[in-house]
Amino acid sequence: MKRLATMTALAALSVPALSQAATWEIDPAHSSIGFAVKHMMVSTVRGEFGKFSGTVNLEPDLTRSSVEVTIDVASVDTRDAKRDGHLQSPDFFDAARFPTATFKSTSVEKTATGLKVVGKLTMKGVTKAVTLEVKGPSEEARSPFGSTVRGASATAVINRKDFGVSWNKTLDTGGMLVGEEVVLSLDVELVRKEAPGVAKK
Repeated sequence: MKRLATMTALAALSVPALSQAATWEIDPAHSSIGFAVKHMMVSTVRGEFGKFSGTVNLEPDLTRSSVEVTIDVASVDTRDAKRDGHLQSPDFFDAARFPTATFKSTSVEKTATGLKVVGKLTMKGVTKAVTLEVKGPSEEARSPFGSTVRGASATAVINRKDFGVSWNKTLDTGGMLVGEEVVLSLDVELVRKEAPGVAKK
């Protein structure tokens, strides 16, 4: 029982306490949403999305908080224009028919290192449950421009075939050209949304 109490106390101390509820918006200029996937079973290709938005509602009891993120899948960037075009095609994201991917949280739990955020990821018209392992949020800080900010990072692992993103080719040596497992990563700077009429200090 003593050990359990100690572990519970450590989990409670792992994320900053909040004095009041607040809405925070992702600052895309200081944030990134990316992915990594195996190529030919020997290397890892990484990419990012250039356009996205999101809102985090943080409550004093963090388990009552919520997260929503929207990604413009046509903004995918893997540093190769031909590959990016293929990713936008029906073989992968089918950006013309499904221009956005969205994530909406359904539950939040405290962990020893941060938070576990479970939610529904919708991509290419398919919705599946996904778990984000979150580090943060950090303590609040004041930017030189008068805004209040804090940061967080998160990772999740999905199987792209679960979302209908199943294009592939078999290699002559065996195995597949593109891995099925995709690691998602988010590093975000959050800006507190001030209530109407509240002046910045």
